[in-house]
This record gives sequence, structure tokens and C-alpha cells, in this order.
Amino acid sequence: MEQSGCTVLEDSVEVGCNSTIDRPAVGETRVARNTIIDNLVHIGHGCQVGQSCAMAAQVGLAGGVKVGNRVILAGQAGIANQAKIGDGAIATAKAGIHNDVEPGAIVTGVPAIPHKLFLKAAAVYNRLPEMYQTLKQLQRQLEAKE
Repeated sequence: MEQSGCTVLEDSVEVGCNSTIDRPAVGETRVARNTIIDNLVHIGHGCQVGQSCAMAAQVGLAGGVKVGNRVILAGQAGIANQAKIGDGAIATAKAGIHNDVEPGAIVTGVPAIPHKLFLKAAAVYNRLPEMYQTLKQLQRQLEAKE
């Protein structure tokens, strides 16, 4: 199939070594001005990346992703097809984004959830074995009363 699409890098875009910016079959892939793309980043076909964004190493954008202005994508963050990332959003390292992200949001984890919620869950995670033992003891006590 003939490829008639193009890739547009606006003024002052920096692209690191071994990064890939795919052109689409139709339409354009665009990276807006003042965006910095680290090494080993992949930007899929038909993506639109806003102004003054920063992408750390090994970030991956699937096809048709729309990234707003001033977005930060930390190392190994991955964004699924057609997702929209709002202006000023931040995805922490290894975030797996499957849905749209609101402007100004900070997301973490796989699947990506609000960062504050992730911190609460992570604090509980370390105590899960202890909590499980307590739950088993309570269940035994309830069964003994019945």
C-alpha cells in the first residue's frame, strides 16, 4: 500500500538516538515545538504531540495518541491506541495508560491510576500477608461461634 502520510517536527524539537517516529498511511504524525524526546522512544503513526512536552527513554505511544501541551512522560511509560493525554498531565515511570488522562492529572501504575491512590495502595500492599493472616483468624473465630 502506498504511504501518502507525513511526519512533521516543528521548531526546536529534539529527538534522541534510536527513537522512531512513524508516519501514517494517510494524514500526519506531528510533534509540536519545543518538545524533547529522549533516546529509544517510539511514537506511533498518526500521533499528535503538543508543545513543550518531555518524553524519557523507552516511552511508547501507540497509533493515534493525542498528547496535550506540557505533558511529561517518564521512562517506559506506554500509551495505548487512541488515548488522549490532557495538557500538563504527568505519567510516572512504567505507567501503562489505557484510557484518556485528564488535564493536570498525575498517573502511576499498570493500569494507570491517580498517583495518590497508587501511593495508598502501595502502602497497603506491603501489609497484605499480615492482613491475610488476621482475616483468616477472624474467619475461624466466626466459624467457631456458629
